[in-house]
Amino acid sequence: MVKKIGILTSGGDAPGMNDALFGAIRTCFKLNKEIYAIYNGYKGLIEDKIVKLDKNFTDTLLNRGGTAIKTARLPEFKEDKVQYQAIETLKKHGIEALIVIGGDGSYMGAKKLTEKGINCIGLPGTIDNDIASSEITIGFDTALNTVVEAVDKIVDTSSSHNRCAVVEIMGNKCPDLTLFAGIATGANYILTCDSDINIDKMISELKELKKTNPDHVLILVAEKLLDTKALADRIMNEVGFDTRETVLGHIQRGGTPTAMERVNSIRM
Repeated sequence: MVKKIGILTSGGDAPGMNDALFGAIRTCFKLNKEIYAIYNGYKGLIEDKIVKLDKNFTDTLLNRGGTAIKTARLPEFKEDKVQYQAIETLKKHGIEALIVIGGDGSYMGAKKLTEKGINCIGLPGTIDNDIASSEITIGFDTALNTVVEAVDKIVDTSSSHNRCAVVEIMGNKCPDLTLFAGIATGANYILTCDSDINIDKMISELKELKKTNPDHVLILVAEKLLDTKALADRIMNEVGFDTRETVLGHIQRGGTPTAMERVNSIRM
């Protein structure tokens, strides 16, 4: 029977990771298991940054964004020799099972360790909501609320000036964050990898819209899709709307987890 369990967060941070830590740590103590935090993700496995946790560690986790045990990316972990280094570190501490909280890359690392005999469980932790077989990932709900709040504020100032706002939103190659935010904020256009994008047609439609003197225009664009600055410039030059581009950036990864985020993360 497994007695010692390790836990790490890997890749990009996401709100709710601390809540998942809370749930895992409390459950381990309830089941009389020892739990060890591996700081800085897979990198911490290689560098032996492992600390045995006590129950008091969970006291301030629930309302904190980010991850209390830090995270990092380690592209080299795809190499067999690096994976075996990690396994030796786990064996040194007597850790028999590993909980990995992260995205696709983190899951691949856990898969490789599992193939080499280490029992691993993966929890989907990413604001991108792009993990297969997961309806909602840890971080998505909070990130969505952060995006909607930010876009609402952009709409406030856009309305004051009858402006067009072009807002770039994270999500990697998954459209969910942009799509859900677009629905929630009533965006005029939601541009994602799943959209049938015809910029020329959109420009033509915006010219017709301008004739009606709209309060504001809102265009949400998924990251990595197109050059949002170039799009904003084109709208300003060809349509005549006073247009501003905003890249929300890493603000989407921060913030206090929502109540639903906390519940989902702890349950996982």
